[in-house]
Amino acid sequence: MIDAHPVLNVSIFGVFVLITLYMVNRASSVGTATDYFAAGGRFTGAQNGIALSGDFLSAASFLGIAGAIAVHGYDGFLYSIGFLVGWLVNLLLIAEQLRNTGRFTMGDVLSFRMRQRPVRAAAAVSTLVISFVYMIAQMAGAGSLVALLLNVHDANGQALVIGGVGVVMVAYVLVGGMKGTTWVQIVKAGMLMLCGVMMALFLMGKFGFSLTSLLQQAAQQNPLGERIFSPGAKYGKDELTKLDFVSLSLALVLGVAGLPHVLMRFYTVPNAFQARRSVVWATCTMAVFYLCTLVIGYGAAAVNGTEAILAAPGGENSAAPLLAFRIGGTVLLGVVAAVAFATILAVVAGLTLTASASFAHDVYASVVKRGKADPDSEVRVARLTAVVIGAASILGGILVNGQNVAFLVSLAFAFAASANLSTLLFSLFWRRFNTLGTLWGIYGGLGSCLVLVIFSPVVSGSPDSILPGVDFAWFPLSNPGIVSIPVSFLGGYVGTLLGRGQVSEKRSAEMEVRSLTGIGAS
Repeated sequence: MIDAHPVLNVSIFGVFVLITLYMVNRASSVGTATDYFAAGGRFTGAQNGIALSGDFLSAASFLGIAGAIAVHGYDGFLYSIGFLVGWLVNLLLIAEQLRNTGRFTMGDVLSFRMRQRPVRAAAAVSTLVISFVYMIAQMAGAGSLVALLLNVHDANGQALVIGGVGVVMVAYVLVGGMKGTTWVQIVKAGMLMLCGVMMALFLMGKFGFSLTSLLQQAAQQNPLGERIFSPGAKYGKDELTKLDFVSLSLALVLGVAGLPHVLMRFYTVPNAFQARRSVVWATCTMAVFYLCTLVIGYGAAAVNGTEAILAAPGGENSAAPLLAFRIGGTVLLGVVAAVAFATILAVVAGLTLTASASFAHDVYASVVKRGKADPDSEVRVARLTAVVIGAASILGGILVNGQNVAFLVSLAFAFAASANLSTLLFSLFWRRFNTLGTLWGIYGGLGSCLVLVIFSPVVSGSPDSILPGVDFAWFPLSNPGIVSIPVSFLGGYVGTLLGRGQVSEKRSAEMEVRSLTGIGAS
């Protein structure tokens, strides 16, 4: 347990919030829908790449992965590997074609040569579900962090602070739109990188810059001993856990290319070349950070001990803050508190903006108004939607408070890979792909993933479930990706075969030329 200094921690966090809100207000330019949703497409590849890393490096990366490595060793580091490798799919298959084809949302790409209303509605449903699952993971991280840093052990107190985080997050979106939110992401990415590198250096210095000494101490402080350096501590106990690991890996690697808030960032650059540069910058930035998490995770086990981490408020999520206190005292703990809160705020702001943009642009403007909505009303509806989504994410975060945030985020990746990846790839690279295939791919993947999660040990049937007191689980795996991702691809393929004759050859040819060359892209 640490001697928390709530006043100092809140003060540092409050200074960050005030500075970034000022930045958001100065940077905001929401006169048009293009400004609000895509920042006018004026960011460079380097700027957008750093913002992408800021948008992607969430509470799962900073809190959940460090805790997973500290407790489970090598198997915990698999989250880092999966999160990073998934960016290759974006670089090689998605980024350039998406930037050339769409305008504001993923629905722009999926509906380009399909029937607009049903496809945009399906894309919006998918975006809202994925964003909500991702957001409640961040809110869970906020609850764990508050419990540790502000010494708030009461569930009602943690719920109150989760609500405060949600309110600030909505304020970012309402005031700044995409441009303001992007600058928050850039500042947050810089802070997170600096914090991760400095913690790793301080930690190595504590062990005489000997990685061997650090790892030996970590093994001594962990009940698993030297097993933390080899695969299988968490996912190698039996055949079922090995299968769960395969399912998790599929979700992590394939889910990045289906995350709506990541895809939306490619519209903030002026052309496809800058979109590719964005992915390169983001990948390099995150590679450095994930190497730091390896040192921080094992270092947390070495310095604090696994038992102390699990006994602290927040459980595994407390590994990094506990380590900061041990190596840098109250001041470093306060800085880590500010960075972690900034991480949560920035990521959730990006998710909220994406979800509200999808509802306003795909549902309100295209489905309800049949393409006749004026830009001002789109922005107004997006802002109202942001408030509703913020309230829903606060309630969800309170419900899952205490769960490992890296694990919760992996579920969002499973939803993204199941609902979006197959339809994006088919839309961009298969000319015969049609409306029925799109609908079957999205709803089949999304529906199967949702059903399997509800009836899995995640929700009930085990001591660490969301509802531990009941048991209605019949699906044995914690991550459903190994089933729901193939279901989505199969649904898209079968739906396309059954929906022959729905393809517009003219629009298909136009999309192919536009996605590969950028001719006609706004």
